[in-house]
Amino acid sequence: MTEKFKEVKESEVVMSELMLPSHSNFNGKIHGGYVLSLLDQIAFACASKHSRAYCVTASVDTVDFLKPIEIGELVTMKASVNYVGRSSMVIGIRVEAENIQTGEIKHCNSSHFTMVAKDNNGESLAVPGLILKTDDDIRRFAKSIKRIGMKKKRKQEFHDTDFISEEYLHIQELENVKIEK
Repeated sequence: MTEKFKEVKESEVVMSELMLPSHSNFNGKIHGGYVLSLLDQIAFACASKHSRAYCVTASVDTVDFLKPIEIGELVTMKASVNYVGRSSMVIGIRVEAENIQTGEIKHCNSSHFTMVAKDNNGESLAVPGLILKTDDDIRRFAKSIKRIGMKKKRKQEFHDTDFISEEYLHIQELENVKIEK
């Protein structure tokens, strides 16, 4: 690692691509899987730019599809490093689609990818810290800390072995489910 700290803006990446019919699903909208592929590419670029190392996707923390993307729209993705740990980085990505005929821009997707820097032997590599200069930088860093805490809690609950099914029989009254034991 050559730099001890970097400003958020030093690692920002912007990528644009015209959406083609080959990117669409059976409903004529851009396929979510294709968007996920683009998100992974820009997360890699942003994390690698920050760390100056090869990076791998450790997790996709959130992907919120807010509005569909249409064929012929120009999609622009904006990625920045929101948080850094020792070797991990949370990359925040905003996706906007522009109707190139009308100029209308819509926010279509927000996502957070956790990327980890690796050396040539596949070992985790320390990354530069972040210099937070704006209120947005601070807000994104703080929200990332909160999101990481929630993720740890979900992971712990998922692996909890003290599950007693009788305690959950009431869910059939609240949800669209029928329990038959």
